[in-house]
Amino acid sequence: MKELLIQTAKRTGLIDAEQLAEVLENNKTNDRLDEVLLRCPYFTEESVLRLFAAALGQEFLAEIPVKLVPSEFVDAIPAAYAQHHYLIGIKRDGDNGELIVVLSKPLDANALDNVSKLIGVPVRPALATMAVITAAIDIAYEQRSTVIEEVAEELDSQNLDQLVDEVASSNDLLDVVNRPPVIRLVNDILFRALQLRASDIHVHPYEAKIQIRYRIDGILYDTLSLNRNVLPLVISRIKVMAGMDIAERRMPQDGRCSVRLGQREVDLRVSTVPTSYGERSVLRILDKSTGIFSLNELGLWEEDLKKFDTLLNRSHGVIFVTGPTGSGKSTTLYACLNRINSAEKNVITIEDPIEYQLEGISQIQVASKKGMTFATALRHVLRQDPDVIMVGEVRDVETARMAIQSSLTGHLVFSTLHTNDSAGAISRLLDLGVEPYLASSSLIAIMAQRLVRKICPDCRQKYIPAAHELRELGLLDIDSSQSRGHKFFVGAGCERCFQTGYRGRTGVYELMMVNEKIQELIYERTSAGAIKKLALEDGLQTLRMDGARKVLNGITTIAEVLRVTQADIL
Repeated sequence: MKELLIQTAKRTGLIDAEQLAEVLENNKTNDRLDEVLLRCPYFTEESVLRLFAAALGQEFLAEIPVKLVPSEFVDAIPAAYAQHHYLIGIKRDGDNGELIVVLSKPLDANALDNVSKLIGVPVRPALATMAVITAAIDIAYEQRSTVIEEVAEELDSQNLDQLVDEVASSNDLLDVVNRPPVIRLVNDILFRALQLRASDIHVHPYEAKIQIRYRIDGILYDTLSLNRNVLPLVISRIKVMAGMDIAERRMPQDGRCSVRLGQREVDLRVSTVPTSYGERSVLRILDKSTGIFSLNELGLWEEDLKKFDTLLNRSHGVIFVTGPTGSGKSTTLYACLNRINSAEKNVITIEDPIEYQLEGISQIQVASKKGMTFATALRHVLRQDPDVIMVGEVRDVETARMAIQSSLTGHLVFSTLHTNDSAGAISRLLDLGVEPYLASSSLIAIMAQRLVRKICPDCRQKYIPAAHELRELGLLDIDSSQSRGHKFFVGAGCERCFQTGYRGRTGVYELMMVNEKIQELIYERTSAGAIKKLALEDGLQTLRMDGARKVLNGITTIAEVLRVTQADIL
């Protein structure tokens, strides 16, 4: 088997063959080869499974259509067994009555045999990742849709005082068998959030209930109501997971932890605050498996990408990314750093908090309570011989001045500001107390951005917008969807997008290059409106203009662009 895998790696290039050979040679355990390779940090789960599929002549499935899961599989195979072994059965036309058993462990022959015996039909193996199989199991058994309510009822029927000691346990979301009810409840809340691609979970106590809300693609949805009596247990469990003090209920707390979904690891940032009806908690989900976006994946047009590349090649200057909280500023900065990260450059970041670990980059965590502010950290970073500096956020005049002075001494500096548009960043800097001559000589570009939801590709349909929608979007020359060949689309809503009509998000951008004319206006303390007017004359595409382009390209809807952008006042 070892030789077969190495030869397949050489033939397909799915995995580095030399590295594979080294891993197999150094393996001193008695574990199966698939288990050894799946837990090896050098290879991704998907690449290992694709390698086994190619070597064994099996099919690899990127997704599993749940409608193909036969009822006899669900009836015969317990959900716990399917979850434990990460397997699901499907049947397709033309499979000669065979059941295709999709596994995440290619050499788990025992599980395959057991399924064949329990169902009584011949089986044929196929491969898929744990996450894909788990999602299929969840939908096929409809287990997660009711388990939360069932567990909540179970909690209500028990003595809550006796359950306090049960809040500490495993952080594996799939490890639910024989777990105390509160563990299962919180795990299932987290599991459902990951399924729905939620970025935040809100645990909001009211007088008579607890409301669980998920933020999906930037919008909050009510998903579940629980009995108010279970609030102390749910909050205590969350605190234990995040390493917080469960006895402290009168002061706000922050914490952090990691949870696992099989081999998928997810970071959680946890915040609790006391309210009149008990402690409220918000959990920010940072899925490590998604990785860092590249600039090409952010939704920038080709011409803006070219401009950005010229900026990233500059040896000094300040680039600001602006927008409200949750508009993707950090993601853009990470993408920029990823683009320029190389052995020839010393890149240092100052963040609060560090959201993603970047290989080859030194990342510093701000600790204000200990005196490590953005300004303090930046002062010390300048002694570390950096080429590129990223300052998470400019909050005060000291940080702003230091960032600007750093650029004047030969450093490329990235940072963020909370402003409505690109020109507003200049006014914000001057309002903070930055001298106009410093701002004009250091700024090289300012990019404002927002996030819009993308139309779900599975339920996209044509749409004829009203005249007032076109007018608001700035498409004054288009009378209807039929004129000039333009087509407009909306999402009708389907299972894949949870009936919202949207799936995923992309950015709309406003990239203002700071040229000599704009530098002069900054030096003269000209208003943001006058600066923006000049930039528009030089070809600036505003947020709404960029949104309109994405509407005309069928990426998003008019309603989305109008929701996140303001009208251009020229």
